[in-house]
Amino acid sequence: EVQLVESGGGLVQAGGSLRLSCAVFGFTFDDYAIGWFRQAPGKEREGVSCISLSDGSIHYADSVKGRFTISGHNAKKTVYLQMNSLKPEDTAVYYCATGDYSEYGCYGMDHWGKGTLVTVSS
Repeated sequence: EVQLVESGGGLVQAGGSLRLSCAVFGFTFDDYAIGWFRQAPGKEREGVSCISLSDGSIHYADSVKGRFTISGHNAKKTVYLQMNSLKPEDTAVYYCATGDYSEYGCYGMDHWGKGTLVTVSS
């Protein structure tokens, strides 16, 4: 059974940084893709970033481009999201999920973590 566990969330001031981790269990890590999503209070879930595990292709939402960096460590079966220059509007629960990659972002997500809360204060 596939299980994803997010970690690294917390409280940070605007302009600060956090690195989120997504550890994946029971999954062939070099297949398909891993995506980061977020959901702020009262808002719909949105895609943040996606990484193809087959060829390393990467996608970022326009809202985080230039500030966030997604990367993977195959041996550890872990995907990271380095978040710099954080803004209050980045406040959300961040989720990772397995699925498929496209040039427009991840899609068809079939397994999800429980999320980690990121709070950015002004």
